[in-house]
Amino acid sequence: MLVNKVANSRLVTLKLEDYWPAAPFAVFDLKDHLFMELILKEKDFREAVGAHDFSQYRDKILLVYCSADAIIPAWAYMLVAAAASPFAADIYQGTEEEYLRAHFHRAIAGLDAQAFEGERVVIKGCGEKAVPASAYLDITAKLRPVVKSIMYGEPCSTVPVYKEPMARK
Repeated sequence: MLVNKVANSRLVTLKLEDYWPAAPFAVFDLKDHLFMELILKEKDFREAVGAHDFSQYRDKILLVYCSADAIIPAWAYMLVAAAASPFAADIYQGTEEEYLRAHFHRAIAGLDAQAFEGERVVIKGCGEKAVPASAYLDITAKLRPVVKSIMYGEPCSTVPVYKEPMARK
């Protein structure tokens, strides 16, 4: 008789992909609103922001950055945020990659580690969405003090990451 040891094991699977942001991303590149894509002229920039249709970012995560090598004063980002905030679900100064690192860091910081106390945890990998490597670092640091073990991968094929010392029991 075949026995499914994975199904009978007491493993808790944590899928970081479940914490992926729900809203889609949109981009506002300040470069497109600079003189010759290099120089921010206050009057022109204010006019460009005032004429821009920010309603297109409704319920989206708006990523605001400048892809040109230009000096951008902090107030320029503030003008964009003031115009976009009635519409956007979230506004972030940076790229999608930077946003995702910050988003996952916040999500993991908000997890109740005590809910995993004494558990053998598998941090699922290889999902449909690319979870930043920093999220795996964050979840390991968060759970290590309270779990019996941490593994990475799938319950049927895991890579051991941490196992509590025998003396702690």
